[in-house]
This record gives sequence, C-alpha cells and structure tokens, in this order.
Amino acid sequence: MRLWYPLVLSFALASSAAAQTATPQTGQAPAQAGQTVAPAGQAGAPAGLNEDAVLPVMQRAVDEVIRPGYRNAQQSAARLTTAMKDLCDKGTPASLDKAKSAFDDIIRYWSGIEMVQIGPVIQDNLFEHILFYPDRKGVGLRQVQTLIAKADPKDTTVDAIAAKSVALQGLTALEYVLYGTGSEDLTSQKGGFRCLYGAAVAGNIQREAAEVVAAWEKPDGIQASWKHPGPQSADFMDNKEAVTALLGILVHGAENVRDQRLEQFYKGKDATPRPKMAIYWRSKNTWKSMTSNLEALRTLWQKAQMADLLPSDKKSVADAIDAKLKAIIETVPKLNPDIEAATSDAERAKLDQLLIDTRELVTTISDDYGAAIGLSAGFSFSDGD
Repeated sequence: MRLWYPLVLSFALASSAAAQTATPQTGQAPAQAGQTVAPAGQAGAPAGLNEDAVLPVMQRAVDEVIRPGYRNAQQSAARLTTAMKDLCDKGTPASLDKAKSAFDDIIRYWSGIEMVQIGPVIQDNLFEHILFYPDRKGVGLRQVQTLIAKADPKDTTVDAIAAKSVALQGLTALEYVLYGTGSEDLTSQKGGFRCLYGAAVAGNIQREAAEVVAAWEKPDGIQASWKHPGPQSADFMDNKEAVTALLGILVHGAENVRDQRLEQFYKGKDATPRPKMAIYWRSKNTWKSMTSNLEALRTLWQKAQMADLLPSDKKSVADAIDAKLKAIIETVPKLNPDIEAATSDAERAKLDQLLIDTRELVTTISDDYGAAIGLSAGFSFSDGD
C-alpha cells in the first residue's frame, strides 16, 4: 500500500477457498516502465467485492463527504474566530452567548469529520492541534491553567499559540476558556488575557482546518489519488487498498465512539464512572459530539453508497448497518447532557445498553460487512512509507 501518511491499515483477504484459488498473490511491486498493468482491482481483487462500484464509491466519498466535511469545519472555525474577537471587543453577556453558540457549532462540524483520521489531517499532528483528547493525566489541563494564570501578552497571537504544546491549541483548550474555572473574566474583564488567548486558539483551529481543506481541494492531489486507485495513485495500488482505507474509516470511526468517547468515562456497571474524563463535559457537548460522530458514519455509509460494494446476495448486511446506526443515533441525544447525572445509578442502564449497541455496530461493520466484501477484520498499525 503506497500510503504517504504514517498510518498503515491492512485487511487480510477473507480466507475462503474460492479466494485462495481464484485470487493471485497481492503486494506486487509497482509496474516498471514498459510492463503491462492490469486495470486497478482486477489482480488481487477480494472475493465478494463488487469491483464495478469501487470507483464511484470512492469518488462520492471524497466529493460528497470528506471534502464538504472539512470545508464545513473550516467555515465554522472562521465563524468561531469572529465570535471570539467580538467577545473580546465587547465583553457582554450577549457576545459571550454568541461565542458559546459558535463553539457548539464547531463541535458539531468537527465531530462530523473527525472520523477521517487518515491523509492530510494526520500530517504534522494537525489532528491533535485541533483536538487534544484524551488528556488522561490532566497534563494538558494544567498547561492551559498555567498559561492563563501567567497571562503573558505574547501568548495572544495565533503564531504564538501554534508554536506551543498541542494541549494549548485546540478545542479542549478553548472549551476551558469558555466554560472552565475563571470564565467569568470573559465578561468582567473586557479584552482580558483569557479572551484574547481564546481568540488566538480559535484562529489557530481555523488555520489548521484551512490547511487540511487546501490539501483536499488540490485537484491533482489527494482527492485525485483517492478517486483513481491504481499505478497512478500515490495512495492505493489497487481497488482493494482503496476499499480497505474507506472501510477503515468506518470501522475506526465506530471504534472511536465506543473506546474514546464512551469507555473513556464509562466502562460498564462494574467500573467506577469518571464523568470528568468525558469529552466536552464542561460545555455539555458530550452527546452532541457523539451524535455528530455517528451521523458522520451514516453519511459516509449512505452518501458514498458503500452498500453498492456488497455482492447481490449480501444486501441484508447493509440493512443491518442502517438499522444499528439509526437506533443508536436516535438514542444518544436523549441521554442526560450532565455527564455526572448520566453516569448515576439511575441512568446507568442506558449507558450499559449503549456499550452493547456500539460494540455490535463495530462488529457488524468490521466482521459482517468486511467479510461480505472479501476483507477480514485484521488491523495492523505501524509507521508506513
């Protein structure tokens, strides 16, 4: 897999006898000058994969999901920057409400594209610059608190923030500015350090998001590489590798909801809840963010028409994925936005069911869908080249 990003995700071919006898060896070196190259996907195609659907699915994923998702996040970040600057200028309750509303907005849009943890967003740690989470030992929080307490005027520009620790640059830092201890300074001290720092963080998020947008919008860059797997692609040697990456987004997105968003603070009835480990608990955006995560998975699944990759006799797998996504997406927004209350004894049964549902979602996508299109759920993470 010719991937220029450092994550290498590999799915092994399903170990059916048909696949073993009908499928040639994969992993050949790229063709040399003068050699004849089979069309992408013919050699080494997974048994069960609908080859004719691969290119349209990849094109829709890029043009109707990934690129619009990043553009929406960047535009939301721009509105947030404007709102933060306005708050610093006015310092009124109304301007604070607008800034918080803009923060809610960026959470929704970023959560709607953060499933794509592959490609430009992981270059130079751009993802962590936008979202540093989880902060398991509270080191990032202490850095933010120390910087605010120090109140050095030099730390109020985008360039200054961009040169600091990732914990000081992104959404969780800005959430603390708006909702953490001492946030009353935002209206009691017009143009104070806390607000100016928050505006710089917003500006940094906007700039980082713009970098990712620029990379995906370049016509002869990654978008072309993703939409045209094969010898001409810098990313995918064939259709199998392209589908593997796309399926990886779905699988890892679902796993992220379960492992990083839910189990980070609630692991089940036999474990002690840690509500303050929940993402965005201060702003009560935990479930809103998770809902956007799940809606993004459904958007990718449906808009890219990934069900088209299934053989005709496996369409029931698509129905199962649709049903599981629908059920979870309808459940999550109804949970108590106060995470302390949501993890109380009276509410835990709902979280226990959510644990079950999200685990089943991962299994349905990775095992059932993956196997149906000829890919088994074997993952390996390593430094690629």
